[in-house]
Amino acid sequence: MGNIRTNRVGEQIKKELSQIIQREIKDPRIGFVTVTGVEVSGDLSQAKVFISVLGGEEQRGDTLKALEKAKGFMRTEIGRRVRLRHTPDLLFKFDESVEYGSRIESLLTKIKEEEGEDKE
Repeated sequence: MGNIRTNRVGEQIKKELSQIIQREIKDPRIGFVTVTGVEVSGDLSQAKVFISVLGGEEQRGDTLKALEKAKGFMRTEIGRRVRLRHTPDLLFKFDESVEYGSRIESLLTKIKEEEGEDKE
């Protein structure tokens, strides 16, 4: 029962955070950010926000610093938009699944090419 609620709260926070980052935060350090998921703890006190950033390691670091600096503003906005007794504390983490998936895909492509060369 509680799991369904935390999932719903997580999806709502994800939707609102995406809009806040795209439209209301004007920090030039923030690059092309995608909020890929939000995991909310059972007591709704913490929310792990998984983000994907387009760019190199430096761009990722700058984006994370800017998001950490704007965390208070984003938390206030979420509290205003999502009706909860307590607004969860936001913890930003990089979502490695996209890079992991592209690495697997490149390895599979490489294997397929090698098999094609062996048959010829």
